[in-house]
Amino acid sequence: MATKAGRDEKEKSKQRILDSAAKLFAQKGYDGVGIREICRDADANICMVSYFWGGKKGLYKGIVDNLVERQTAYAKKFFNFDIEPETLPKKEQIDLLFIILDKAIDLVYGDFMSKDLFRFLLQEQQNGNIELTSPTFTYIRKLIGAIFNKNYNDRDIIFKMVFILSQMNSPRIMPAFSLSLLRQDNFTEEDIAIIKKNVKIYVNALLKEEGIFQVRS
Repeated sequence: MATKAGRDEKEKSKQRILDSAAKLFAQKGYDGVGIREICRDADANICMVSYFWGGKKGLYKGIVDNLVERQTAYAKKFFNFDIEPETLPKKEQIDLLFIILDKAIDLVYGDFMSKDLFRFLLQEQQNGNIELTSPTFTYIRKLIGAIFNKNYNDRDIIFKMVFILSQMNSPRIMPAFSLSLLRQDNFTEEDIAIIKKNVKIYVNALLKEEGIFQVRS
């Protein structure tokens, strides 16, 4: 029977492999890196890839699956997926959207997602190799749809979600530009507060345009 220490070490090895795979796939592309190189970089036994993912293709998919799993666990700490957004009063819908965006910014600019993982996701989305969907993104889209009284599959709602998330992520998407202007290597707490403020301004502008009352300044 496996001991707790043994299970913990396997989980640590698993995360190291995922981190190394994201980094090397981002640097060299899927075809440019092999399992041996990934495991060497992760200081992990090559057998662990077969154990957890079955092979290179499964490991590639596992990077996104792991991110979605951790993102969902984080989101469950501050809202209930089982409560459908359209059942909430309008004010509670808007309050919840601001809470989710605030927490999401903390996630994006914290330690949750490494620069390598962020780069991997951007590159692979641009190349059309992955479709990043998650229960959290679906819930946000439903919430935005409920706020603006439209179906969450409506084109306008899809674009609203994309534009809101773009406002939130743009400094992270363009770090070489934003950080070079700031003359620093990473985002500070002050920077994160400014990003949150600007996202709120943008969302409030959308609400005002639709004649929906504002609840946050």
